[in-house]
Amino acid sequence: MSESVLVALRGVSFAYDEGPPVFTGLDFEVREGRALALLGRNGSGKTTLMRLLSGGLRPGSGELSVSGRVVRHDRKGLTALRTTVQLVVQDPDDQLFAASVGQDVSFGPLNLGLSDTEVRARVAEALAALDITALADRPTHLLSYGQRKRTAIAGAVAMRPRVLILDEPTAGLDPDGQERLLATLDGLRANGTTVVMATHDVDLALRWADDAALLTPSGVHTGPVAGTLSRRDLLTAAGLRLPWGVAAGLFLRAHGVGADTDVGPRTPEELAALAAAPEYRDRRPG
Repeated sequence: MSESVLVALRGVSFAYDEGPPVFTGLDFEVREGRALALLGRNGSGKTTLMRLLSGGLRPGSGELSVSGRVVRHDRKGLTALRTTVQLVVQDPDDQLFAASVGQDVSFGPLNLGLSDTEVRARVAEALAALDITALADRPTHLLSYGQRKRTAIAGAVAMRPRVLILDEPTAGLDPDGQERLLATLDGLRANGTTVVMATHDVDLALRWADDAALLTPSGVHTGPVAGTLSRRDLLTAAGLRLPWGVAAGLFLRAHGVGADTDVGPRTPEELAALAAAPEYRDRRPG
């Protein structure tokens, strides 16, 4: 898949009213087809960065571009941006407002001035992608937390964005809910959507992402996920711990196992499979 730059911030500086700078001279890219995890301590600027990328905040200086074209922060420019980039906030109750699931998901497409036929097609497509077709007529106030999360994401997916930005999408979900959501995101990616996820979960980032962006006091450090999340200096600066998979990989390589891998097992299931492999069983004493 192509890895061209879809969305970019160039030389961006931003500060809230009467506050210190959050970013100064920031350069940041979202590349097509790469799952990107944003990580950092509370107050590091993750939410600000996501809102700058989605047009919710306007840079004090510098520019936002989509596919190389500078975005104008006027009504026409932002409307065009939101057909390419969609942000789903952490709390679905901040995003849901319509009486039913179907009505909520249809809001964005309706505001694009699409025909009723096109709106219905987009709503059906988004509900199916999030596996909530059966909830189309369900009042939003009767949904479970996980169902509200999925409905909020479906509303963004109905806009058919090229980039979907999610703020802590797995927060508050039980393990089964997390697995179902990750499977959904895999399906969206397979259909061409580039996904950016803000998370505090380094193990999730290591398992799910292609690239990681660590927000530290010295700036944003971006690179392939395995290498980036193996940098103890960057993790410490970002207020994060070493991922479980990286630590397990270090232990295994110290014992001559898995030396040809970049990081080691990314999930307990991968570790269990490695332990059951003949080449590892042969190393056991006795």
